[in-house]
Amino acid sequence: MPGSPLPSAAALPAAAGTFAFLVHPRRELSTDLARVWRPLGLAPDGLYSFGLRRLPLPPVTMAAVEIGGRAVGHVVLVPFGARHLLEHPGQGRQRVSRAVDRAVDLGASVVGLGALTATVTAGGVSLRDRTDIGVTNGNAFTAATVDTQARDLLGTRVDPSRDRHVAVVGATGSVGGAVAALLARDRAVDRLTLVGRSLPKLGALAARLGDRVHTTMSNDLASVAQADLVVLLTASADAVLGPEHLAPGAVVLDATQPRNTDPSLLTARPDVTVVDGGVLDIPSLRLVGGDIGLPDGRAYACFAETALLALSGHRGHFAMGVPTLEQVDHTRALAASLSHLGFRPAVHTSFGRPLPAVGRREQVPA
Repeated sequence: MPGSPLPSAAALPAAAGTFAFLVHPRRELSTDLARVWRPLGLAPDGLYSFGLRRLPLPPVTMAAVEIGGRAVGHVVLVPFGARHLLEHPGQGRQRVSRAVDRAVDLGASVVGLGALTATVTAGGVSLRDRTDIGVTNGNAFTAATVDTQARDLLGTRVDPSRDRHVAVVGATGSVGGAVAALLARDRAVDRLTLVGRSLPKLGALAARLGDRVHTTMSNDLASVAQADLVVLLTASADAVLGPEHLAPGAVVLDATQPRNTDPSLLTARPDVTVVDGGVLDIPSLRLVGGDIGLPDGRAYACFAETALLALSGHRGHFAMGVPTLEQVDHTRALAASLSHLGFRPAVHTSFGRPLPAVGRREQVPA
C-alpha cells in the first residue's frame, strides 16, 4: 500500500542465489535498444534490423536487478530482434546460447528465457544438456498468473448471465496449453475454444480436456468471435488480433511478448477491453542501468519465475517445454512463501495505463 516501507535485504531467504534473465529487442528495435543506451534510439529500425542480423554482436549485460535492496541478478540482452528469432531460429539459438554463457560468467545459478528466447529454444529444451546453470522458460508461473487474471476478469468484467466462454489463442504453445488445462481442471469456464496452428496437437489437447469442460478447436482466428474472454498467448512478432475477430464487449487478455495487440484496436472497437497479461507486482524490484519496458516494482511473470527459483535456492533446470500443472502449483507455492516481497498479479492495465476499477460481479468462478 502507498507509504508502506519496502522489504529489506534481510527479508530475502538465506539460501537465495542469483539469476540472469534474457531479453531481446521486440517489434520496435530502436525503442528497445534505447533502453540499453538512450542514443541508440536515434537510428532507424531498418539499420538495426540489418546490423543485428549480419553482425556477430555479443550479448549485453544491460541492467542489474535488485530486490529487497540486495543485488540478486542481471538482465542480459540477446542482440537479435523478434522477427530475426522467428525467421532465423538456428542463428537465434546460437545467440541465446552465448547469452546463457554470459549468465554463467555473471555467477547466476538460474537463467530465465524471456519472450521469444524461449520459443526459439523449444521452451529451453535445446539447452537441457547444460550442467553449468539451471534453465527455466518462465512458463509455469506465467500460466499461473494468466490463469489468476483470467478468473478475475471472468468475475469482474464478463456478464454473469452468459456462459463463461473463453478462447485460448496459442493453445498448443507452452503457456497456452497449461492455461487451458488450469481453466478446465476445476471447470472455471463453461466453454473453451482452443486456437492454434496444428490441428493434431489441438485435437490431443481437446481430448484431454473435453471430459471436464465443453471444448472446441480451430486453426482459424475467426473462431474466437463468440468468446467473452480471449486469452492471447501466441508467438508472433506482430499484432495478430484485429477488431473483426471479437464479439461485442469482449475482453482480451494479452499475455504475449512481443504483444500481439495494437492500441488501434481500442479505437476501432471502443466496446472491447484489452488487458495487459502476465504482469506481477514486486514492490522492491529495481533495475539499475536499463529497463525492460515496465516501471520499477513490476515484472513479467517469466522474469518473476526466474527470481522465485533463485531466491528459493533452486538448483538445476525447472520448466522446459510445456510446464506440468505440478510445476505451476510449485511456483504458486514459492510465490506464497515470498508474499512479503509481492509476487502477485498487478492491478489491471491496458497498454500500460490503469483500467477503471469495476465492482466484482456475482457468480465468480472458483
